[in-house]
Amino acid sequence: MKALLKKYKHGWVFLYFAIYLPWFFWLEDTVTRDYHVIHTWLDDLIPFEEWFIIPYLMWFLYVGSTLAYFFFKNVRDFYRCCTYLFLGMTICLMICTVFHNGTDLRPAVDPDKNFCSWLVSLIHSVDTSTNVFPSIHVYNSVAVHTAIVRSESLKRHTGLRKASLVLCILICLSTVFLKQHSVADVLGGLTLAYLLYPFAYGDPYAVDRKYTRKALG
Repeated sequence: MKALLKKYKHGWVFLYFAIYLPWFFWLEDTVTRDYHVIHTWLDDLIPFEEWFIIPYLMWFLYVGSTLAYFFFKNVRDFYRCCTYLFLGMTICLMICTVFHNGTDLRPAVDPDKNFCSWLVSLIHSVDTSTNVFPSIHVYNSVAVHTAIVRSESLKRHTGLRKASLVLCILICLSTVFLKQHSVADVLGGLTLAYLLYPFAYGDPYAVDRKYTRKALG
């Protein structure tokens, strides 16, 4: 047991969720009215497509499996990925705390139409249309794809990297085609990912890799 605790001592990072989850659910319970509606003219041009629920839900597997892989296979990549993810997630919650927001985009969905429609109606029943800006779905997808692309241990897995890019794009698209998010939410998530990138994968990371390669010969 001691050997396992020592080997996986980096698991302390997951204590972050003891802060994130109560904060997130508090916002879900608190921000129910008197919030700023996020809605752009572009949103009205995008049709509702229930089949996008598939990549939307794959987000959970995408993020979870990537963290699990790095947790067991590459501690350095695990820390960098968590830094990128958790920093952005915290800022998203901070924004939603001071800037109450939501959407009015969700259409009425018939759960009996097909399986995908049933899944959408299920998501609607457990997830509110508030606290949408910036989109955590979008931000985390970009962060995870970045972690995969910048991972030294996955450098030769070009097929996986390409598949990750396709899934990342589909997840981002799913947020607007399901009317879960506005285009503004997506742009907010992308902008945040761009701004926070240097904190996990900027110049210090490049310098670290340079000296690591020299040390290894």
